[in-house]
Amino acid sequence: MTALPVLPHGLHGDGPHKVIAIHGWFSDRSAYDPVLPDLDLASFQYAAVDLRGYGEARDMSGAYTTAEGAADVIALADRLGWDRFSVIGHSMGGCIAQRTVATAPGRVRRIVGVSPVPASGLPLPPEQWELFSAAAQHPENRRIILDLTTGGRRPAAWLDRMVRRSLERSEVKAFRAWLDSWAGEDFHDQLDGSPVPALSVVGALDPALSAQVQQATWMRWFPQGELVELPSCGHYAMDEAPLDLIRVVEDFLRADGQEGEARA
Repeated sequence: MTALPVLPHGLHGDGPHKVIAIHGWFSDRSAYDPVLPDLDLASFQYAAVDLRGYGEARDMSGAYTTAEGAADVIALADRLGWDRFSVIGHSMGGCIAQRTVATAPGRVRRIVGVSPVPASGLPLPPEQWELFSAAAQHPENRRIILDLTTGGRRPAAWLDRMVRRSLERSEVKAFRAWLDSWAGEDFHDQLDGSPVPALSVVGALDPALSAQVQQATWMRWFPQGELVELPSCGHYAMDEAPLDLIRVVEDFLRADGQEGEARA
């Protein structure tokens, strides 16, 4: 069997609890930059990854599917010597995090989804599908999506900066291909009843991946599921409410009192 390539990644901290952080559709691992200065790096070690088609992996070819993404995450954990680890995923990355649990349930300590796309996919009405599918080629579509999913409350300069980052950090073909997987695939039957403790964090200003959506999906599939809604936040909690997000996520991760199982 051909070995999988190792996803480009940045390591932060040296704590015993190992955590892999997966970005969403609009950005590479720099999506986590706003939270990095205030993480508990003595308790946790974070590996923030670039998925195929993003960041330092822009030129890495692939199928651009959640199954491939999960396999790449597990391959990275193997390379790092992490037998057991937690996984965090934002939006599309949340779908990949769920696929990681489905693929290697015995290795995942805890899972956190930040506005996660459900494992059942996210069917879009025709007009929304046109908006999203054309976003690969049209920056103005990316801006509309950003504005809609943050409640129309964010400054124009922030929207423009987020669009620029998205264009700089993603490859057009990969960006478009990932959409078909995270929006169209349904693997929730592989996840239903998972014993892995699972936290979903959503923003009250996000109409697309709301608390109601998570109640109907995430909370049904994970018997040990928890749901937290951040009141002044939309779809991009790392940018919109970084300190609130850190507190909620690390408190949840810290609730696992086991010693980290990692090889040196």
